[in-house]
Amino acid sequence: MIKPDAVANGHIGGILAQINEAGFRIVAMKMLRLSTEKAGEFYAVHKERPFYGELVEFMSSGHIVAAILEKDNAVEEFRKLIGATNPANAEEGTIRKKYAESIGRNAVHGSDSDENAAIEGNFFFSGLEKF
Repeated sequence: MIKPDAVANGHIGGILAQINEAGFRIVAMKMLRLSTEKAGEFYAVHKERPFYGELVEFMSSGHIVAAILEKDNAVEEFRKLIGATNPANAEEGTIRKKYAESIGRNAVHGSDSDENAAIEGNFFFSGLEKF
């Protein structure tokens, strides 16, 4: 997912280009704006964490680009491509090093497991929207 900060700053094209160059295939993609309720539902796993409210507010503050990507070892490979959550700690050339503003406004979200990738993909896309 490309988060509201990166969308607002005009980084959709650059991020998608980097994803394509890394050999990912886009299976589904759309731009939308999450309501506070839907952002809360998506990040429900973090509900007990102190940053949950701020995260939900941020994720519902503007448009996002949701996508499903395919590649061998997609989750692991995408996590490498996006870099550390804190852009100050991200490797040079990663998406977050190039486009993130801070640990909270970190440009992109990537699933942390194959299981969560399936859950998150199904959150945003119906079977008819996956190619």
